[in-house]
Amino acid sequence: MKLQIFQVDAFTSKLFGGNPAAVVPLADWLSDELMLDIAAENNLSETAFFVPENGRYSIRWFTPAIEVDLCGHAPLATSHVIFNELKLETEQINFHSDRSGSLGVVKDGERLVLDFPLYPMKEIKQVAGLAEAVGAKPKQSWEAQGNMVFMLLDSEVQIKALQPDMSLLAKIPYDEVIVTAKGETSDFVSRMFAPRIGIPEDPVTGAIHCSLIPYWARELGKTELFARQVSKRGGELFCQHAGDRVKIGGQAVTYFKGEIFVEENFQNAIRS
Repeated sequence: MKLQIFQVDAFTSKLFGGNPAAVVPLADWLSDELMLDIAAENNLSETAFFVPENGRYSIRWFTPAIEVDLCGHAPLATSHVIFNELKLETEQINFHSDRSGSLGVVKDGERLVLDFPLYPMKEIKQVAGLAEAVGAKPKQSWEAQGNMVFMLLDSEVQIKALQPDMSLLAKIPYDEVIVTAKGETSDFVSRMFAPRIGIPEDPVTGAIHCSLIPYWARELGKTELFARQVSKRGGELFCQHAGDRVKIGGQAVTYFKGEIFVEENFQNAIRS
């Protein structure tokens, strides 16, 4: 079996920046096992699979270890492929995820704008062992989206200097650990670590901004914000707090496109 594959750098205007995602267009769904095998073989933070269904695109995404509920950079990369490589749509895309509902994407010049649900954060007490694992004591801590813990730190400089202990982080009872602070050349900055789900550090993470945007909009008293994820690759996110939704804009660049080949004995893994 032969499948198309694209690799796209998302939330960046230049190659080798932002967050790389693989995108695999499908006519029909593959088995969960086969999609996870492909994601593990790609060894990127996410591989997205999509299928046209009922006038929209059903979408799922996998880390090298698990399927995740919500992702930002993979839908951005998928939209880039649909708009620019496959020429299937012109200005708007409607995605559906069984895990996170309706997700819209609109083309705005060179920028793609994601329309995502807002997920508020709930303040919590300091998580045992978290400060030691991250290498910094938080000013405040929150949890959101079921499996994320957020830490407010003093500055962008402090966040950039962090060198977390991944073995300790993997023992923290949250899949994703996010640090954030007010930015120097942006409204706010962040980094995200997730060794429990096969991602030591995610270069740019759209999904965490579903919770960061409402927090920083309230703190800064504005609804439109510019954010940076200050990983080594770095990423830029143009954000808007829009009621019970958030808008997350960014650019994307195709790195490669090609084909992958799955052994014949996997054919029976395809859903009928």
